[in-house]
Amino acid sequence: MKGSFRQSMAWLHTWAGLVVGWVLFAVFVTGTASYYRADISRWMRPELTKVSPLTHAELPAAAERAVAYLEKHASEARTWFIGLPHGDEPVLDLFWRIRPGAPPGHVILDARTGAEMALRKTMAGDFLYRFHFELHLPPIWGRWIVGICAMIMLVALISGIITHKRIFSDFFTFRRDKAPRRSFLDAHNVTGVLALPYHLMITYTGIVTLSLMYMPWGVTTAYRGDSQAYFSEAGFVTTSRPVANRPAPPAPIGPMVERALATFPERLGRLSIAHHGDAHATVVAAFEEPHGLSHEHPQIAFDGVTGAVLEVVNGGLKPAAKTFSTMVGLHEAHFAGPTLRLLFFLCGVMGSAMVATGLVLWSLARLPKANERPFFGLRLVQALNIASVAGLPAAVATYFLANRLLPPDLAGRSNWEIRAFFAAWIAAALIPLARPHRRAWSEMLGLVAGLCLAVVLADIATVETHPLRRLGAGEALFLWFDGALLAMACLFAVAARKVARYQAPSRAERSREAPRPSAAVRSSERPAPLHAAPPPLAAAEPERA
Repeated sequence: MKGSFRQSMAWLHTWAGLVVGWVLFAVFVTGTASYYRADISRWMRPELTKVSPLTHAELPAAAERAVAYLEKHASEARTWFIGLPHGDEPVLDLFWRIRPGAPPGHVILDARTGAEMALRKTMAGDFLYRFHFELHLPPIWGRWIVGICAMIMLVALISGIITHKRIFSDFFTFRRDKAPRRSFLDAHNVTGVLALPYHLMITYTGIVTLSLMYMPWGVTTAYRGDSQAYFSEAGFVTTSRPVANRPAPPAPIGPMVERALATFPERLGRLSIAHHGDAHATVVAAFEEPHGLSHEHPQIAFDGVTGAVLEVVNGGLKPAAKTFSTMVGLHEAHFAGPTLRLLFFLCGVMGSAMVATGLVLWSLARLPKANERPFFGLRLVQALNIASVAGLPAAVATYFLANRLLPPDLAGRSNWEIRAFFAAWIAAALIPLARPHRRAWSEMLGLVAGLCLAVVLADIATVETHPLRRLGAGEALFLWFDGALLAMACLFAVAARKVARYQAPSRAERSREAPRPSAAVRSSERPAPLHAAPPPLAAAEPERA
């Protein structure tokens, strides 16, 4: 970091973006897809389209069936979680854990009969959602890695703002038919500047959502390690009760559900039952958050023996807790309607494009001259760029394709879908090492287009309720989903064709089109090794007349 302050910020921006760029691209892509997590989950469980939703009057009886199943199959578990049926998932989703560290129990029941349903086993949209902040690693490790990358992303955003001298004009500048480096630089600037408020908001709020994990010492000291007491006092959850170790007959769950439904207008999302059959048994009914920025779940706690109301949590958070819940709500965008959710999605797409073009710019700025060989660091970055920018979309498309092609009754089916995702990603990382660079780009982009098209064809061929097989009478979600994949297939096919047909300019043309760098940058024009500081990209913009 030498020279002027702005040049130092350009160096920081370039290297901060490169070091974590590949992780950030995966975080942006899967996080953007998570805005439609519920739709992805429903698409990946097409059997749910045959199940009619329940009315409010039917929910108490459905909850009774769930408790009857858990009493028979999970009586030793300390806590039960019951996901109640709703429009997108009209089934009972049961979850329990016998003891800490033991594999969890999970089953899906027919809400009207209480029988186990023969749904295909899949992590569905939850896999992409959790990958967004855990990278499919052990939770603590994954969240720390993503948190560190998000902090560096915030540094890259701020240093990029400082680096830009003409940030407003970059909002309108995109030279598509110029040299690749100029086009990618303009694309990087446009996608970065156009959605800059979103990028700053989503990065900062992403760090805040996990701030208690990164900096737990205040809560640990004030509450002597009892984090549950902190969340209870802050108003996020109801107060838990210790086990009494005295058996007591449980009260029926149906009347509690009826009373909860009459208390709040929001949708009743889940029930949690702690210490069932104990004198201190507790039933907590948790509702979906009201339509607003703050991420708050109204809750009612009942005595599991008498059925009496123990506690009601309905907002009223103190300023610090309210600020935290608002940050979480902004990041997850549960408050957003269809139009605003689409805007968030498009901003996430621009964030993905910003990271991708920044990665490619690093390698374009260090291309060797005609008589030089590319150094190892450049070849490594080029291969990782292809593995990330083209490989991750290929892995996601393979994940969707595996959902349609794997046998529904395959043992460990959800794990096989995830294995298909990572197998495709690993293959996409290895192929560029064996192929010429430009050909690898065109082949991988074409492969992504082919995989997206294959998902659409497999969807039509395997889903009986698809609208194209029922002359428009099926679930419209399948049309929307397939239309989005067809648009992606066209986008990647056009990109593959552009790369394949691109003709590199001659040395004379390159010298005429090359941007005129400033004197401070001219000395560093030669390709630098991986450990050396690059010329500031923003300083290499063409001067305007």
